Amino acid sequence: DDGRTMSQIALPLVWPADPRDDEFLVSPSNERAAHMLDRWATWPVMTCLLVGPRKSGRSLLARIFAAKSGGAIIDDAPARPEAELFHAWNRAQEMRRPLLMVADAAPPAWRVDLPDLRSRLAATPVAEIGPPDDALMRALLEREFTRRSLDARPDLIDWLLTRIERSHVAVIRCVDALDQEVMERRKRLSIPLARTALATTALLTTPPEP
Repeated sequence: DDGRTMSQIALPLVWPADPRDDEFLVSPSNERAAHMLDRWATWPVMTCLLVGPRKSGRSLLARIFAAKSGGAIIDDAPARPEAELFHAWNRAQEMRRPLLMVADAAPPAWRVDLPDLRSRLAATPVAEIGPPDDALMRALLEREFTRRSLDARPDLIDWLLTRIERSHVAVIRCVDALDQEVMERRKRLSIPLARTALATTALLTTPPEP
């Protein structure tokens, strides 16, 4: 694999869930993580941690990794018994089969009580998906609006980009709120409608002036 395949994959669609959605957009906020998973053969151990915010496409990226590498994945690893993770880590080394553990954050933010697991995770490389950059925020908004068949004009996208939190979850919640407002008011999506719909929410990081 020359590493280009994953970088050409487009954006994961998170609403509604669709088994056909198998695309992941690589941008500056996640390209290092995608690159690390493409280069799994160079890991110092046969296990890697994939960490990042929820709704960031991390589970999808993990599935793409598993399909490309033939490796195993453990999603939401901190919710699993630590002894199970310890044995999975050891098994990956013994079988020389790559293992990817998915979590919100790496230790010490992820508290690990089992000393043997803690020491192994300390030696494990971390692939991190960061908060979405401007390019990814725009792409997320555009694709979420498209999924809902909402006609979001470029001026509205620009308006939202300067006002909503830089997070994957904020994009989804914002489009959810606008979708509901359009359905209830039966009006075209616009900046005035968005200003009204989002004024009483916690989604805006700046006051909703034009």
